[in-house]
Amino acid sequence: MHTKTGLAMLLGVAGGWALQEFTSATYVAQAVVKAGHEVTLPVLAADSQRAQWLAPFVLAANIFMSLLKMLIVPLVFSSIVAGVSGISGGKEFGRLGLKTLGYYLMTSALAIVTGLVMINLTQPGVGAALNLAIPENFAPGEGSSFIDIFLRMIPQNVFGALGDNGAMLQIIVFALLLGYFIGRVQEPHCSRLRGLFESFFEVIMLLAGGILKLIPYGVFALVVKVVGETGFEVFRPLFFYMGVVIFALLFHACVVLPLLLKFLGNISPLAWFRAMSPALITAFSTSSSSITLPVTMESAEHRGKVSNKHSSFVLPLGATVNMDGTALYECVGVIFLSQYYASTGDFDLTLSKQIFIVITALFASIGAAGIPSAGLIMMTAILSALGLPIEGAMLLLAIDRPLDMLRTVVNVWSDSCGAALIAKSEGDAILGER
Repeated sequence: MHTKTGLAMLLGVAGGWALQEFTSATYVAQAVVKAGHEVTLPVLAADSQRAQWLAPFVLAANIFMSLLKMLIVPLVFSSIVAGVSGISGGKEFGRLGLKTLGYYLMTSALAIVTGLVMINLTQPGVGAALNLAIPENFAPGEGSSFIDIFLRMIPQNVFGALGDNGAMLQIIVFALLLGYFIGRVQEPHCSRLRGLFESFFEVIMLLAGGILKLIPYGVFALVVKVVGETGFEVFRPLFFYMGVVIFALLFHACVVLPLLLKFLGNISPLAWFRAMSPALITAFSTSSSSITLPVTMESAEHRGKVSNKHSSFVLPLGATVNMDGTALYECVGVIFLSQYYASTGDFDLTLSKQIFIVITALFASIGAAGIPSAGLIMMTAILSALGLPIEGAMLLLAIDRPLDMLRTVVNVWSDSCGAALIAKSEGDAILGER
């Protein structure tokens, strides 16, 4: 998939450039002169001709984005309910469960704050030449205060929230509560409901897999459209944004998490990194924390000396709900696009909206499936909650593959650090312990 997506991006760039050259003002003017007619408004003629050639690519990109929108609510809702119900009813969901969830929420929040600080310091979206437009029916997410954000988290009408992508935060909160209490209800209701949502989630995952196979075609259509309209200027801010994401991910992985290992667990970060290196290499090559899970557990147990009792609980839970890299990426990507829309005068990026993005990214990362490009769907969920078009997420997808590989490494690295810290607190003799 990553090879096809990369090839699609290159072909899209070439196609967009060729289309720009073919419909240039000079070419149209020469054609009119050769026909023996007086040259009038050559630039307008070029723009009109270019729009006609771009129309099929715009249509293809819109169809793919509509398919992504179709996935947002069912995938987020079913994944959160299935995941939380599976862990909340476990016998070990006491002290060990609270420690694990506390660690995962803390590290995800730290990752989001790292991304938030970096994107606000660098501001790569301000004045970027992305050539993205907000539709006429644009309706930005409401909420002018910190308190109002929390009030909006509680749905007054659950079915109304499920039918409105703009109420994504309400859907996430309801899914968390529903999943928790499904896990606590008595049998046979618990297993019946859990099985229902797990089966529904598997079907939605199969549907998502089929749609995500269309990513190369969607990327090709969108890149042709953007390059055909703006030329190569669009890649300058995209590479700037890419550098910001990479720096933020590396800072969280190489500074924040090692400091937690050292000061909370008195564990050598370098020794633990060496122990987990097979899992990190697998995560980088597969871009899937779920596929990497067996390697992560084997490395933690046999190389890191974490007991099976703790690794078999902490690591599968982490592959389900702990996505530090994904949460950071969602926050940085959404604020990058928000900065662009704010610089065009179509959107007001206030502090309350940034807080809203942080909270939604934290909760949405819980529902991110451990598969390649899952962060894309979660990012579209946050954009929809803000009332922003999801076309920008498609544009970011063109450069997403290396970022996806790196943030998967951060996800797995955070899971493994959590396993080491929690196992150490429970009395295990961890490799690298000082």
